[in-house]
Amino acid sequence: MSTDQYKKEIGMMNLEKLIETREGKSEASFPIPEKELLHRYEQLYTGAINDVMREFCLINQALPGHLVPLREYRTIAGIAFTVKSAPNAMIKGEMEFRVQMLDEMHEDAFVVWDTTKDENATLWGGVMTATAKGKKVKAACIDGGIRDTHQILEADFPVFYKYRISNGSLGRCLITHYQVTLQIGSVTIKPGDVVMGDIDGVLVVPRDIAYDVLLRAEEIIENEKKIFGWVKEGQTIQEISEKGGYF
Repeated sequence: MSTDQYKKEIGMMNLEKLIETREGKSEASFPIPEKELLHRYEQLYTGAINDVMREFCLINQALPGHLVPLREYRTIAGIAFTVKSAPNAMIKGEMEFRVQMLDEMHEDAFVVWDTTKDENATLWGGVMTATAKGKKVKAACIDGGIRDTHQILEADFPVFYKYRISNGSLGRCLITHYQVTLQIGSVTIKPGDVVMGDIDGVLVVPRDIAYDVLLRAEEIIENEKKIFGWVKEGQTIQEISEKGGYF
């Protein structure tokens, strides 16, 4: 969008800061290789990460509870690749845009798909799974429908989803954007954020703090090992509490 078009659209309102906050993408790099960061996240679990983000005053980072794992997965962590679609009867141009989106899907991506509350179509199935797995994508979280469930299970590809139905997407919805900021429930997801999922659901860690969150979560895991040890030894609740333990 040109400067003149932008000014015409917003009129006399000063929205630059809001736009940057909502739509800006972090280019932050990590002090360790990205693959190492993701591997270390995968040694943890969403509950520990969620507790750490509460310390960062971020209390709305878990995607809605209706998004459930297709099976019980180990912890999976990847880099957010966002997709936005919406219910729509149009078909023309959908496949071309989908191909473009798939071409840009990167290794170690954790696909997060906002379907604009669609309740009638599937956005993920067997062919999408095979394609994503071939591109070394880590997982997908679809706030909508999936199908070809037996093929997804056979591929052993982690998927989190809202519902299952046999309806395909063509003629029922259109992909409108990808690699843009999404909001699902109370959670804002930006391309490049760290996304992790396990049996308790999916959690989003803003990229700018992902390394600091990791370090603190690793501390919490070590502390919990001590607490479990004290419990196993038969120490009283009061004794454990006085040592800084929690329940």
